[in-house]
Order: sequence, then C-alpha cells, then structure tokens
Amino acid sequence: MTELHPDLRENVRLLGELLGQSIRHYPGQDCYDLIEELRAAAKADRRQESGSGQRLITLLGQLSDDELLPVTRAFNQFLNLANLAEQYHGIRRKQGFASDLQVESLADVFERLKAGGVSAEELHSKVADLQIEFVLTAHPTEVARRTLILKYDEVSDCLEKLDHDDLLPGEREEIVGRLSQLITEAWHTDEIRHERPTAVDEAKWGFAVIENSLWEALPKFLRTLDKSLTEASGKGLPLQATPVRIASWMGGDRDGNPNVTHDVTREVFLLGRWMAADLYLRDIKALRAELSMWQGSDELMARTGDSREPYRVVLGQLRDRLIKTRDWAAASVRGEAVDTGDILFENHDLTDPLELCYRSLVDCGMEHIADGPLLDTIRRAHTFGLPLIKLDIRQEAARHAEAVAEIVGFLGMGDYLSWTEKERQAFLLRELQGRRPLVPRGWAPSESVREVLATCEVVAQQTPEALGSYVISMASQPSDVLSVILLLREAGMTFPMRVVPLFETLNDLQGAPDAMAALYEVDWYREYCQRRQEVMIGYSDSSKDAGQMMAAWAQYQAQEKLTEVASRYGVHLTLFHGRGGTVGRGGGPANRAILSQPPGSVNGSFRITEQGEMIRFKFGLPKLAVQSLTLYTTAVIEATLAPPPAPKASWRKVMDWLTDISLHSYREVVRENPNFVTYFRQVTPETALGKLALGSRPARRKATGGVESLRAIPWIFAWTQMRLMLPSWLGSDVALEQAARHGRLPELREMMQGWPFFQTYVDMLEMVLAKADLRIASYYEQTLVQDEALKALGADLRGRLKGCVSRLLELKEQQELLEHEPVFAHSMRVRNPYTDPLHYLQAELLRRDRESEDKGEVPEMVELALKVTMAGISAGMRNTG
Repeated sequence: MTELHPDLRENVRLLGELLGQSIRHYPGQDCYDLIEELRAAAKADRRQESGSGQRLITLLGQLSDDELLPVTRAFNQFLNLANLAEQYHGIRRKQGFASDLQVESLADVFERLKAGGVSAEELHSKVADLQIEFVLTAHPTEVARRTLILKYDEVSDCLEKLDHDDLLPGEREEIVGRLSQLITEAWHTDEIRHERPTAVDEAKWGFAVIENSLWEALPKFLRTLDKSLTEASGKGLPLQATPVRIASWMGGDRDGNPNVTHDVTREVFLLGRWMAADLYLRDIKALRAELSMWQGSDELMARTGDSREPYRVVLGQLRDRLIKTRDWAAASVRGEAVDTGDILFENHDLTDPLELCYRSLVDCGMEHIADGPLLDTIRRAHTFGLPLIKLDIRQEAARHAEAVAEIVGFLGMGDYLSWTEKERQAFLLRELQGRRPLVPRGWAPSESVREVLATCEVVAQQTPEALGSYVISMASQPSDVLSVILLLREAGMTFPMRVVPLFETLNDLQGAPDAMAALYEVDWYREYCQRRQEVMIGYSDSSKDAGQMMAAWAQYQAQEKLTEVASRYGVHLTLFHGRGGTVGRGGGPANRAILSQPPGSVNGSFRITEQGEMIRFKFGLPKLAVQSLTLYTTAVIEATLAPPPAPKASWRKVMDWLTDISLHSYREVVRENPNFVTYFRQVTPETALGKLALGSRPARRKATGGVESLRAIPWIFAWTQMRLMLPSWLGSDVALEQAARHGRLPELREMMQGWPFFQTYVDMLEMVLAKADLRIASYYEQTLVQDEALKALGADLRGRLKGCVSRLLELKEQQELLEHEPVFAHSMRVRNPYTDPLHYLQAELLRRDRESEDKGEVPEMVELALKVTMAGISAGMRNTG
C-alpha cells in the first residue's frame, strides 16, 4: 500500500498539530480531547474494529448543541489544511518523488511529437497560432470564503519557505510561528458566508484570481513556451502571440439568473478596466525604474525629442494615461460623468508605446534588456488587454425570439413566434442585409424585452477585446443565432461578435450537427462569421438528462459530427467545453479528457469553462497556474498534431448497445420511479443547500418541480454529500452487468486498450466509485427516511452500486479500486477519519434541522453546524458540484 510522501506527511502533521494548539486554546482542552476521541473512533471504524462504528455514532449523538459547531469546524479546518499541503506538494521545488503530480514539460512533448514525425515548421506554425481560452464561471461551487482563501495562500507561502534544508533554527521558528498565527486566524474566522455574493462580487473574485496568480503566472508560462519552441523549431513565439486567453461568465451569464442585469454587466466591464489599469500601472512604475538607458532608435527619439531618458519619457506618458483611465473607470462605476479625453480604450493605445520601447532596445543591441520585464508586460498587454478579461454573455434563445416578436408585432408585420423557421430566416436575413433601423422610435417594449435590448446596447459599446462569446442556451435553429446578430446590430454593434449555440440535453446533442449544417447553409452567415465558428457542448445537463455513460457517448458523437459538418462547409470549428469539476458534470483530469476527444475535433483551438473551486485548485497560486497552463497546452498541442485514432466500427456498435441499456436503466429510476424524487429530497441535503450562500444564481430554475427543474450543480452536490455519487454511475451498472452476462468483457478490454475515450470513461467511473461509500449512504437513509417504500428504493440503489464496483473490478482485472492510482487512494484514506464524522454529523443535523423546521424554529447552532458540514465534506471530496 502506497504511503504519503514523507515530506507531505510531515506538512499534514505540522498543520494538524498547529490547528490542535488553536483548539486547545479555544474552546479548550475538553473540546480538543473530544475531537481526538472522535477521530480515533473514525479511524477504528475504517479498520472495522468491532463496535467501532457504533462508538463513533454514539459519541456524535451525545454532542450538545454547543459542542456541534466547534467539532464540525475542527474537522472542516483540518480537511482544508490537508488540501493545502497536498496542493503545495504538487508544485514544490524539491519534487524528486512526486511523479504522480508532475506535468510533462513542453520541451519533452515537443521532442516526442518531432520523434513521431511532426516537422519543426508544422510544430512552430501550430503553437504560434494556438488559441486556448479558459472561461471562469461563477457556478456556486466555491465553498471557501475569499477571506480564508487569502490566509490559505499565505500558508502555502510558509510551506515553501520551510522547504529548505539550510534553515537556521531561528528562521524555522519564525516561519512556524507565522503558520501558527495564520491557522489561529483561520480558526477564529467564520468559514461560512452569511450573505449571498452578488454577481458583481463574483466578478471581483474572478479579477482577484488574475491579480493574485495569473498576472505573474502567464508571462512565466509564456517564457517557458517560447524557450521550448525555440529549442524545438529554431523560432520562438511571435511578440503578439496569445496562445492562452482568459474569459469569464461572471457578470455576463444571465441564463436563469435574474440578478445579472444590463447594469451589472456594464459595471463588470468598467471594473475590469479599472483593475487592468491598476495592474498595468504597477508594471509601468517598475519598468520606469528599470529602463534608465539613454540610447534609443530614431523611431523612439522622434517621439521623445532629445531626452536623456527616452524610455522613461514614453513610459511616463503611458503612466499618466493609465491613471486617467483608472480614474475614469472608477467614476463611471459610481455613475459620475467624466471627461474621456486621453483615456486608454483601444488595446493598441497600450501595446504601441510598449512595443516601441521593445523595438528600440533591440535596434540598439539591448535584446537582453528588451526580453526582461518589458517583454512580460507586453505579453500581459496582448493577453489580458485593457478590459483584463473577455466577458461572455449568455442568454436563452426564447428571450431573443420574444424581443424580435415584439418588434415585428409593433410594426404590424405579423406574429413572429408562429412563423416557420424558413419564414423567420427570410425576415432576419432581409433585415440584416438592409440598412434601415428596425427598432421603432417611441416604442415601449415589455420589461423582459427592454432588458434584452439594454444588454445588447451595453455589449455594443465595448471594444472587440472586451468580448468573448455570446452564448445562446436552448438554441436549435439558425434563426436563434441570426436574431442575436440582428439585435446586436440594432444596438449599434459595428463588428462581428462570436455567436455560440449551446447544445445541452441528449436531444440537443443529437440534433446539433443538423442545426449547424442549416446555419452554414446561409451564405450571408458564413461571410459574417468569417468561416470560424464556436459551438458549446454542455456536459452537466446532458448527464442529468441521460446518465453519465450515455451523455459521454452522445457528447463524443456530437463533437465528431460537428467537426465533420464544419469541415464540409470549410469552417474552422472551435468546441467550447462546458465541463464542471466533477465526473458527473464532465470533469476529471484535464489532459486525459483532451487527449480522448474525437480525432480532428481539437484543431489548434480549445475553449473550456473552469468552475467554482476548480479555479482555485488549478489557478489559485502562480506555480499551480503555470502547471495547469502547461498541462492544458501540451494536451491541446498533442491532440492537434497527434490525435488519437478513430474507434473501430465494431467498438461503436458496442457503445451504442451499452448506452442504450444505460439510458433506459437510468431514466427508469430518475424519471419513471414515482418514489425517486421524494427519496432524493429526503436522503440528501438537497433541500438544505439553499442555506449555503454560495453564488448569485438560484439553485432551482423553478421553485417547484422534479429533477428536471434542479440545476446540475445542486443535483451532483447533494449526492456527493451523502456519498452515493449516484449521477456518475447509475445506468453504467446495468450496462456492465449485461456486458458481463453476454461475455463481452474481453471486447471492452480491447476497447480500453485501443480507444482513449473509453479508457478515460472507465477510469473516471472507477474514481467516482472509490469516492462512494455504502455505509455512509446507508446511515443517511436510516437517519432521515421512514417510509418503507423509499427504504426499498435505497436498498436497491446501494445493491446496484455494489454490483457496479464488482463488475468494474472484473473488467479491469483488479482486486480493489484504484490499484493503479495508489497516491489518490491513499489521499482518500488520509481524509476518511475527518470526513466520516462530518457525514454522520450531517445526517444527524439534517434530522434535527427538519424536526425544528416542522416546529417553526431551527436553533442557530444546528443551522451553522449543518452549513459547516457541507463545506467540510466538499473539502474532503475535493469538489462540490
């Protein structure tokens, strides 16, 4: 059995010991002894010592209301600290051992590709044109408060300072002292948000990720990419190259979130410009100190006259304009009218003076200086631009149709909503090709339509660099795309914005290729989009709709066919992957996922959402961000230049057969069993999730209704909290059972061997099954469910989970789960003594919470402790939804 690396074990021990000191100090030794007793009972329970499980449950059942909160907080804090130690271990300086966490270097991947027959020219061309965009989304999965995140970041800094063999005793003591202070501060800080963040708060959190991590990480990453590319191909990265971009949905995603209005979106655009100006100001001040040279090119001297410090003159002018820009943005947010003269608005206003300094230094033989901090600032200027982040807008197709319908109705041209698709297209194209304004003066639209038009106006006022994609959910026809373009044009838009249909449900995915072919048939549109199209694949909703196995296969086939259709029409396709952090929402190791995409579908461009707590796990620290950027970039380059082979026709038939079984068995439970929704509500903390002030979005699309009305994130969150992990395996269990009965497991093993998609699917399933826990799921049921019919359903589901584990082990020819992932397995084992008490506590707290609600009043300590258990289990599982 693989143990934790000694250094990681020592860090976990140190952090745990310091937390223990804080607890002994407050609430006191009795509380500390109780927590230790609970931890020992949980460990014994895991070792299945006789009577230990009952001992743990008895101890937890005896906790008074006043003891509940400190106990839950202690286990939650330890899990957060264990995550920190593990996260730091993945990026530490003296790695030596941690091969499981190391990322293959760019240089190694380039060498491997060249050895496989990729020419230096092709490698350079593809890397120079690479387009990877990370889209930060505010889906409510970041449980930790930002206040604590900042403390945790400093804890990571302290661990790095301790990671030296030559520390003097006094130096070590000082660092450990600071660690102790930070952990005590965290212990005395409320880890639960009591107010929901607004959409603007979420956007600010996104900007903070750039300020605290990506601002430093991105130029470092690009330096490594430039160096590796030069070594592999003889040529470096062009100065203006932006292989990686950052976009955001925070403040732009209004689908199902009434809190995101046009005023919110305008404020977020302005705050981005304020933050960018502030960050560039810091860079420019540092550069003015650096660039004290007197030699300048004729081009530079023509701009600065006879100055003895020409670079400082140019940078001083840029500094003054940045200050004006920052002041303008701040005043605009406050609603004050400000003179816009001399502010930086277009991106070239920022990059031109920087590149002038760069060219001058190179011309004067000072390349070494040019390639220092100045180059880093130029790279930032091209990547982040003056808007800092590209904002996506997302809205439902029906809202645009409603807006066009109101205009058409007011003009007396008919009932747009009753027109056929052909009639809608003919009207929209006629208007798009004409020059007259469509929106009549003096017309008073409904409130809903006024909001759509106002949003279009805010978007039309931005520069191209400020905008990502306009994503349309529930899009199924060319008119859904054309109506958005028309509404934007009516609002004054003068350049083409990417308009991106989102296909989410099983039916959407299956209809996507035909829908896109119909759009490409429109000659005017192919010209408008300049033969470049983005299509978004939604992972969460298709998984909730059809089960994980069917959803994964439908996504794969949709991507294959969308790639083929785009190629047929001579259109370059970028697939935008709306993946979550969990397997049930398309998550999992990023490079594995990218390298298992259909051949040809990753063609030098790739867009992906990064959600909630995954943003922090991947980009929260500069070194972590460099590692993540490297991981994604190597995978996208490899999937572009050396894609996996297409699956055999016989393997496709097997997948069709398996997914037909899995879809039927998944829907039979989730949609057709009359007891399922009641069981789900009773056995999981779903109804209590609304108490966690996680994000600005409501947890439900509608206040009532079944599973279909629930957002994908709470759906996954709830099952993860009680460890049944149902969305990620239900359906697969019956499919694997049938495969075994029909003697088809050898065929599946052959598919695992030769088809990265299927291998990745099986490995992700194994990871989820390893996180499931039958005893814990059973305890939730016995604590929270009384009805015998519901208990029978629960017993059936647990039996199916057990069967799924058996069949998976048989398929992989293993004795136990995670045999080939020993580090992950051990990481789970280390967490169990801390997550187990939280699970048992949560079930008990849910019971008390529901009983108190029936009486009309929930004790504050019960409600607070319940929220802490949710946060702690999320930390222990390393994800929420």
